[in-house]
Amino acid sequence: MASNNENMPPREEATTHFGFKTVDEASKAGMVREVFDSVADDYDRMNDVMSVGVHRLWKNSMINTLNPRPGMHLLDVAGGTGDIAFRFLDACAGGTVTVSDINAEMLRVGAKRAEENGYRDRAEFVCADAQKLPFPDCSMDAYTIAFGIRNVTRIEEALSEAYRVLKPGGRFLCLEFSHEILPLFKKAYDAYSFNVIPKMGEIVANDYDSYEYLVESIRRFPVPAKFEAMIKTAGFERTSYRTMSVGVVALHSGWRI
Repeated sequence: MASNNENMPPREEATTHFGFKTVDEASKAGMVREVFDSVADDYDRMNDVMSVGVHRLWKNSMINTLNPRPGMHLLDVAGGTGDIAFRFLDACAGGTVTVSDINAEMLRVGAKRAEENGYRDRAEFVCADAQKLPFPDCSMDAYTIAFGIRNVTRIEEALSEAYRVLKPGGRFLCLEFSHEILPLFKKAYDAYSFNVIPKMGEIVANDYDSYEYLVESIRRFPVPAKFEAMIKTAGFERTSYRTMSVGVVALHSGWRI
């Protein structure tokens, strides 16, 4: 006699996107890891080249919005090279930061920078998945993630984890690219993104494919209003966002009340 399981149709594997490609959910994290393994040593230099240095202003704005108070402990997710973490430490008297990233190569670069620039005693680097953070409930004063959440396989799970680890009164800030560009600039932005950025990646980092993925992944990320709704669904209150640089990026905010 056949069991119930034998009579059931085969289960379809869940799929997600990797840039414009459709892939198995189980494969995406590894594919993203390969991208950042490839670009880790040139990541910060490429950010300067791609944005003509403007990414520094966006990140400074994120820290200014956070307005760190003395002694605060920040969790910076997908922040392997330390760009947000070190800005936070410069702005926060007595503050400490935990940098979490799924990519060990990015963390290697960040830990080296921390050692070279005198941040090592105030920063720890933890290899972890944003969807399954190894930190206790209600343990962090603030949570930041810059240009990382669009690479997460299940964004809803990452947002739920952000809410879980924040203390009541803790703030969530997410800086992410947007493709909701002001109409006057959209054609030029698309031409620059698809035709210039991958070529820059090939010249500067010897990696065309990873920067082609970056451009495609931006287009697959929810527009700011939809992403704000996802942040609310995760439990955050007093949510808001503002765009910068004609809509190229959006800074999202939410509070665990």
